[in-house]
Amino acid sequence: MPSGMDRRGEPAAGIRAALAEPGIGDALYGLACRLYPICRSITGPGVRETLGVLRRHVALDIREVPSGTQVFDWTIPPEWTIRGAHIRNSAGEKVVDFADNNLHVVGYSRPVRAVLPLAALKRHLHTLPEQPDLIPYRTGYYSEQWGFCMTHRQLEALPDGDYEVVVDSSLEPGHLSYGEYLHRGESDEEFLFSAHICHPSLADDNCSGLALLALLAERLSRLRTHYSYRFLFAPGTIGAIAWLAANEAQVGRIRHGLVVSCLGDGGGPTYKKSRRGNAMIDRVMSHVLKHAAEKPEILDFSPYGYDERQYCSPGFNLPVGLFQRSRFGTFPEYHTSADNLDFIRPEHLAASYGMIADAIDIVERDRLPLNLAPKCEPQLGRRGLYEAIGGRRDGPVTSMAFLWVLNLADGEHSLLDIAEQAGLPFGVVADAASLLGDHGLLG
Repeated sequence: MPSGMDRRGEPAAGIRAALAEPGIGDALYGLACRLYPICRSITGPGVRETLGVLRRHVALDIREVPSGTQVFDWTIPPEWTIRGAHIRNSAGEKVVDFADNNLHVVGYSRPVRAVLPLAALKRHLHTLPEQPDLIPYRTGYYSEQWGFCMTHRQLEALPDGDYEVVVDSSLEPGHLSYGEYLHRGESDEEFLFSAHICHPSLADDNCSGLALLALLAERLSRLRTHYSYRFLFAPGTIGAIAWLAANEAQVGRIRHGLVVSCLGDGGGPTYKKSRRGNAMIDRVMSHVLKHAAEKPEILDFSPYGYDERQYCSPGFNLPVGLFQRSRFGTFPEYHTSADNLDFIRPEHLAASYGMIADAIDIVERDRLPLNLAPKCEPQLGRRGLYEAIGGRRDGPVTSMAFLWVLNLADGEHSLLDIAEQAGLPFGVVADAASLLGDHGLLG
């Protein structure tokens, strides 16, 4: 367990304060806006363009895995490139155009040029009858198919007749691309952060996580830390599998991990535990969320969701959980055109950033303190400890934190143990422990 950050010359308030930055929400939103228009999939130019944008903020190593490479039970697919697509009616008018919204084309659609009657065309059209004004997000990664997505109102307005269909795409041998950055700490033990990079214009379920991890990595790179921090930006499922296949011998270094997505909306927050259920990250995130929101949702592990499924597969069983605001699949904007830049807000992104910073703060500062004056309560007043917190709003809370730390600092309770038992935020307990240490009462 690392010693407290204050013991290494870092600010006594911990890494949370070091990562705090005025306007971080606006910075996160701005980067999400830059990423939003790019058409991403599990392979292709959009992924590389996105990694290029992120690379302006953090020194990513870009990895390329050739098509046909076997990664456990999976094979890296051909690379998909799309240049344009449309449906044109008999009057020559485009009724659907990929240039208007990149959700209009089913991901990984094979190339097609044809003229079809409406009845035949409808077999390739996807809509949401229950949400008639929204475009759904659909993919066909591992099947030879093509398709378009549109609003149900658009579909209902199509008259009978012939339609020209063009999907200007290619599926050819190429590569799967992913990016990673390692911030080296004092220890080789790692905290893994992972975000999927395969969704097109979905602001919450893609851009929010990419933006947050990129700016978090940029700011964390300036700090001295105990743990090393690995940031992975990879296509969902196949990308995480490819990374695990390439790093199987090193994954034992991972002590904590978070998959992140849907961080920019106002719901939740939500945390899904790792497969272990009692890993340190599970305790940390449960603690953070309970002190950050009135009604957080803490879920047990299930083998459905994002890439935590791969990290928590039984052959790895890594301590990796899933952090979101609104839980995937439960909000009406999920995987539709309503997941746009109006759906996410700077203040929600900033709050998500703060919760992750709190989690980092805990794993960095948690330690086993020892009361150096364990026989009865030491006299805190004559040491000036009450005066030290006299002007603080949380003075009474900190006073209680002094008492809790002194009582439980027996070499068997960590600072997180104490915070949990006291029902206090970890930062308050850790700051109290730091002050007690400064006055010779705690080792």
